[in-house]
Amino acid sequence: MKTYRALFVWQKSMDLVKKIYSATRSFPKEELYGLTGQIRRCAVSIPSNIAEGYGRHSATERRLGSGLDI
Repeated sequence: MKTYRALFVWQKSMDLVKKIYSATRSFPKEELYGLTGQIRRCAVSIPSNIAEGYGRHSATERRLGSGLDI
């Protein structure tokens, strides 16, 4: 895999982000910077963390699955 965008888990997390944004559109406007913003930031952090983690390790490490430091 050349990019994190090819990862199935990243693609599914982006689908989740789209669904979260759609669902939170109906929240009250006074919650835009409160609960709505917090939920949206949380959802966006999932694909962001996947992409960041993908870039941290070499291709060899990803193939071997040694991304966890235990």
